[in-house]
Amino acid sequence: MTDAPIGLTIRGGVKVYPGTRALKGVDFDLRMGAVNVLVGENGAGKSTLMKVIAGVEPLTEGRIEMDSREVQFRTKSDAVKAGIGIVFQELNLFPNLTVAENIFIGREPVRGGIDIDATAQREAARALMQRLEQPIDPDTPLGELRVGQQQIVEIAKALAQDARILILDEPTSALSAAEVEVLFRVIRDLKSQGVGIVYISHRLEELIRIGDHITVLRDGIITGARPMEGVDLPWIVRAMIGDASKDYPRAEDHQLGPEVFRAEDITLPRMGGGFTVDHVSLSVRAGEIVGLYGLMGAGRTEFLECIMAQHPHARGRFFVEGRALTEPDVAGRIARGIALIPEDRKRDGLVQIMAIRENLTLSALKRFTRLFHLDLKAEAATAMDFVRRLTIKIASPENPVSSLSGGNQQKVVIGKALMTGPKILLMDEPSRGIDIGAKAEVFRTMRRLATEGLAILFVTSDLDEVRALSDRILVMSEGRLTADLPRGADAAAVVAAASPRSTKDKAA
Repeated sequence: MTDAPIGLTIRGGVKVYPGTRALKGVDFDLRMGAVNVLVGENGAGKSTLMKVIAGVEPLTEGRIEMDSREVQFRTKSDAVKAGIGIVFQELNLFPNLTVAENIFIGREPVRGGIDIDATAQREAARALMQRLEQPIDPDTPLGELRVGQQQIVEIAKALAQDARILILDEPTSALSAAEVEVLFRVIRDLKSQGVGIVYISHRLEELIRIGDHITVLRDGIITGARPMEGVDLPWIVRAMIGDASKDYPRAEDHQLGPEVFRAEDITLPRMGGGFTVDHVSLSVRAGEIVGLYGLMGAGRTEFLECIMAQHPHARGRFFVEGRALTEPDVAGRIARGIALIPEDRKRDGLVQIMAIRENLTLSALKRFTRLFHLDLKAEAATAMDFVRRLTIKIASPENPVSSLSGGNQQKVVIGKALMTGPKILLMDEPSRGIDIGAKAEVFRTMRRLATEGLAILFVTSDLDEVRALSDRILVMSEGRLTADLPRGADAAAVVAAASPRSTKDKAA
């Protein structure tokens, strides 16, 4: 794909935010009919560069050219008119609207130039769902879908624009393996039609497989750009982080303490019959990291939500340090020493308009309450302590949390959970949307916390993560626990237990 025509270029691209230079003289070429892979650690400038191309942010300095002519995108609408579509890492959808309404919002098909043609809109949405091989009813309210399904809707929304250039920012972060394969088939189809695709992902093996040309950013500077042919993982890692090693910490033999948490016979009825969580029992000991692995729809997230009292129809019993957990609400569960890092940090983990400091301390304001006011000095000092402990890259703790990269936002969510002093930490896909360096930092933090005696139950759909980090691996499929495996269990055994068939086989 080295001979693929260049459809868009950026020359001397500089983007300055208060307190930071996100882009420092970037020269970038986007090739048509090819997958242009863009990689870099969180905070490297990837999302900023894509926001510039998509008209969300203007350049401070530099120029953009399309088809050898200089262009200026003052708004996202300008970019859309030029044929540029984007799927953001953070979903940009409306939970109170239907799937079809979300896909065509602002571009609704009309009948007679006046009324929205709801039938045509619904059928077009249905066709897009079929193209993406998803049995999602276009009339379903978006808020009823899980994060992975919402990501499929976001991709469908971009496809509906018939864009000449399509930017995909972490499109597979919440997708199952089967859904990833569907997306890759769609990408190959778009390439054959001459569409230029920018593909951002932290899954490096995925990039090597799908990419035609790679550009690496580090601290707002391009450190490597070349055809994908001949590129391997060591080259990508060196370009991203230099020679610094950031391997995942591995689980090692260590002394475990007594049981901290136990769940007995937990069920969550599913609308229409059956169970989303089907008679699940498990335990976690002090100093133990238990990985809960499974495919999308296995019931892992819902199980964590049951622990946090988010499903009033759930049945079964929970125990913390041997004492029954009877508190009926989230606040009560937190008070008993349970903290949850949610799967969707934007929706459930952060208040985007609040400062970094405020988000970090929001879960533990009582610690800083002095009679009728907050001790702002103590609050700020504690917040900065967590910023240092978790190596959160910030210009100022008073900046809005929305100004941070996805990985640094995730570390703020982790800090907020740790601020409550939990006895057991629940982590739902803690590495979603985080680069390899940030993952290593998060995982080192998890191992350190476990060494200090914290019990950790974490959900992941990443096979390498669950095998590397877990002291014990539990597998869920179709709402049931299908395996309890030791550290480093054979990958084939984990995958087999996660397959829906393994549940049926056990029932047979």
